[in-house]
Amino acid sequence: MTKLQQLRERRNAKARAAQELNAKYSADQRMPADDASKLDAILAEVEAIDAEISREQRTIQLAGDDQPSADDLRNRHTVDPSQQGNREINAALRSYLSGGVSNLTPEQRGALQARQTPDIRNAMSTTTAAEGGYTTAPEYQRTLETALKEYGQIFDAVSTINTATGMQMLFPTSDPTAEVGEIVGQNAAVTSADTTFGQITLDVYKYSSKKIALPFELLQDTFINLEAYINDVLAMRLGRLQAAHMTTGTGTGQPRGLVTAATTGTTGATGQATSVTYDSLVDLEHSLDPAYRNRPGVAWMMHDSSLKALRKIKDGQGLPIFVPGYEMGVPGGAPDMLLGRPIIINQNMPVMAAGAKSILFGDYKKYVRRVVMDLTMFRMTDSAFTLNGQVGFVAFNRVGGNLIDAGGAVKAFVNSAT
Repeated sequence: MTKLQQLRERRNAKARAAQELNAKYSADQRMPADDASKLDAILAEVEAIDAEISREQRTIQLAGDDQPSADDLRNRHTVDPSQQGNREINAALRSYLSGGVSNLTPEQRGALQARQTPDIRNAMSTTTAAEGGYTTAPEYQRTLETALKEYGQIFDAVSTINTATGMQMLFPTSDPTAEVGEIVGQNAAVTSADTTFGQITLDVYKYSSKKIALPFELLQDTFINLEAYINDVLAMRLGRLQAAHMTTGTGTGQPRGLVTAATTGTTGATGQATSVTYDSLVDLEHSLDPAYRNRPGVAWMMHDSSLKALRKIKDGQGLPIFVPGYEMGVPGGAPDMLLGRPIIINQNMPVMAAGAKSILFGDYKKYVRRVVMDLTMFRMTDSAFTLNGQVGFVAFNRVGGNLIDAGGAVKAFVNSAT
């Protein structure tokens, strides 16, 4: 074993000892003075060994620089021309390896070309372990490639309110749309017609991201910002579940979703179990009273697969009825519109199937998302995790949602049963 290998083994042993001693205490624990002194001493030894390694490497490098000896200098006039050529080739190779082709002098380039440069091409290899591959390491991008899946469009479409507490919130309602007055004669008594009221409740629920436990070793050794990535994952978990509940939630033990709360505007004719016709879209649009239909922000909402089906609907001449915004000739394109209304893609909407509420139309600002507790992250280093050599991560927030509507602000297209 060479001296350099011995030094490296000593350094690795000391480094492991330092890591083991440091890992005995978490970030919120104070290291005792005795162990702190031991750790400082080990680190000092590591630094000293590093200095020895550096000197040994420099010595080896100088020894291999192929400098001429005193005898060579005295007898240079008797040197074999072939040996002189080898020195020139070696010097050229060193220049090439240290700085590439641009580091070669014209004479060195000529010497290498005369030798047809097999020395450069075939001497060593990073892909063959025995030819130098052992001295290289895989290179990693310092960012993490993460898969994507849409889920948050509904949060922009609905209304959001913040409350200080999570107590049940009541919204009084009334529906006087069928109430009318009367004509009475002289001295005749008016009839009685009392109005009625109702209420809609808005509860909140505590959402958990579920916990993630990471070992100390992973947090210490990883080359990416793992804690930042974990925080993003926890927030994403909460967002995906809440988006699903605010779309199709049952209202029992979870928010009541838009699809659940929406009333039926039109049902597809037989044969529309997995499709929709232009006539059905018009019927759905006009199922909404003009008082709601003419409000700003009224839009369509559907799964992306439903939008794909709409783009394939053709008129009697075989031409598509749906004209995407990028085909309208507007510089830079324009948002896709259906019957002059915006389209919101919500991947939590039901796909077209028998009896499914697959398309919504209406004013989604009538749906209220209530936030009591902002998303809060917790980093846990208590005994439950520390005894397992771990750090725990979890996130919570308290959120609720319901359609606060008394008159049918959102209507649904329902696919036929057959």
